[in-house]
Amino acid sequence: MYETILVSTDGSEPASRATEHALDLASTFDATLHGIYVVDTSRYGSSMVADEGEVVDDLESRGRDLLDDLATEADVDVSTEIRSGRPHREIADYADEIDADLVVLGNRGLGAGPGGEIGSTAERVVRYLDRPVITA
Repeated sequence: MYETILVSTDGSEPASRATEHALDLASTFDATLHGIYVVDTSRYGSSMVADEGEVVDDLESRGRDLLDDLATEADVDVSTEIRSGRPHREIADYADEIDADLVVLGNRGLGAGPGGEIGSTAERVVRYLDRPVITA
């Protein structure tokens, strides 16, 4: 049913749930798992990111750590990708590039405020991707 699964992580609790779900699905279907971490340059402002390469380096390092953990936990093949930009666009572009059969992500991320509603990135991914999406 699923041959290629993409999971997005930002280290939040919902992203951790999504990662566990994606790992289970990939194992069940013997699918290739792709993990993506997006440095949200829109969140920090272009002037901050442009002036402070150290900020981007720190965020990318965090992403590498999260994706390394994903690869270590998996019992299937895992490819990882770190990108910079608007998360929903980068997730969508990468899903298209790898022709993902399924995208899995947390229903809220690190930037989500209080409340139980779906986060803006998850909403945009669900709304605009032309492939199945599961939020956790």
